[in-house]
Amino acid sequence: MRLFFTCGDCNGIGPEIVIKTLSDFYKKKKHKLYFAVPKNVFEETLDVLQINFEYEIVKSPEQSSPKKNIVSIINLGKAKITFGKPTRSSGEIAFRSLQESFYAVKNNFADCIITAPISKDAFHKAGIEFPGHTELFASWTNTENVVMFFHSAKIKAALLTIHIPLKTVSFSLEKNLIKKKLNIVIDTLKKDFKIENPRIALLGVNPHAGENGLLGNEEENILSPLIDEFKDQVSGPFPADAFFGMHAYKLFDVVIGAYHDQVLIPFKMLSFSDGVNYTAGLPIVRTSPDHGTAYDIAGKGIADPSSIIHAAKVAVLICENRMKNDAVS
Repeated sequence: MRLFFTCGDCNGIGPEIVIKTLSDFYKKKKHKLYFAVPKNVFEETLDVLQINFEYEIVKSPEQSSPKKNIVSIINLGKAKITFGKPTRSSGEIAFRSLQESFYAVKNNFADCIITAPISKDAFHKAGIEFPGHTELFASWTNTENVVMFFHSAKIKAALLTIHIPLKTVSFSLEKNLIKKKLNIVIDTLKKDFKIENPRIALLGVNPHAGENGLLGNEEENILSPLIDEFKDQVSGPFPADAFFGMHAYKLFDVVIGAYHDQVLIPFKMLSFSDGVNYTAGLPIVRTSPDHGTAYDIAGKGIADPSSIIHAAKVAVLICENRMKNDAVS
C-alpha cells in the first residue's frame, strides 16, 4: 500500500507525530511512504526526535523512488517555524501539503491520505475558505454529500452536521439530506468495514429526545419518519445522555449524532489516544487523528502519535477492503 502523509500545521505537533508514524511503519517495510513537508521542518524535527530511517528529498511523487525502504519527502520549500501559534505561513503550508496529497492520489502515486491536524485559524489567516479537511476534500472530489465518521476499537460514530454553529443545527436537519447521509453510513459500514448487516443508533437533537414534542419537534417530524423508513438498520431517536450513560453504544455498529459535540465528547472520552477521523462518502480514502494541533506542546518532542498511527492503519484497512470489493465486482 502507498501511504501519503500531510504535515498539517507546522507550528503544531503535525510534523512530529507524522515522523514518529513514518518510523513505526518504516520498520515493517510493507508500505511505500510519502510525506509532504518543508525540508527544514522535516530535518529539524528529525534531529529533535533522534529518529533514523532512509529517506529522499524530492520535488514531486514523479521523482520519488518506488522502494518501500525509502521514505519520499515531498519538499514544500523552507518554512518559518513559530511553535504554538497559527500563522498565515503555517496555514499556506498546510494547504500546499494537502494539495500535494490530493495530486498524488488523483494521479495514482498513492492509495490513501493521512492528514495531520490543521488550524482553522491559520487557514483563515491564509485566506483559505474551508472550515476543515472534510469540506476541502469534498470540494476537490466534487462530492456533494460526505459524512464525518469516527473510528476506534471501542466505538464508531458519525455526524449529521459538521462545523456549524449550534444555533443553526435544527435548520440544517433536512429529511432528504439526512437520508443521503444514512445511506452513506450504511454503504461505508458494508464496503469499508465489512459489516454486512449494520446496526445504527440515531441520537435525538433535543434533551430527552424531545420528550414527545414538549422539548422540540425535530425527533417527531424529521428523525422518527426516517427511522421508520430504515427500520431494519436504524434505531432511535435516543436521548443522548441516557444512551451513553447506559453504554448502549456497545449494542450498535455506529452511533450517529445530530451535531459535533454530541458525539465527539463521548467519543474522545472513550478513545482519545486511538480515535480516527474518516471522511465517509469520498471516492478517495482519507483519515486523520482525532485531535488538534496541540500548540501547547509543539516542538517539545513529547506528542503521542498513537492516534495518527491508528489513522494510518485504518486507511490501510479501508483500502484493502475496497480492493476486495473491486475484485469481487
